[in-house]
Amino acid sequence: MALARALANGPKILLADEPTGSLDSQSKARVLALMERLRSDEQVTVVVVTHDEATAEAADRVIRLFDGRVLDHA
Repeated sequence: MALARALANGPKILLADEPTGSLDSQSKARVLALMERLRSDEQVTVVVVTHDEATAEAADRVIRLFDGRVLDHA
């Protein structure tokens, strides 16, 4: 529901805090696929904050933080 509200006005940037945090594996896959389609088809910049490595691995670029400092980025 929150994702639908966030997309209602056709944003150019989507900020998502733990968008897959409480989802089952099928719903998680659907949300990740939707975010990928938004990026590729709609040219939406998607910024995700997550603790889930599988969600992070779906990203084009990952910036890891520890105690407020950048550990690495790729």
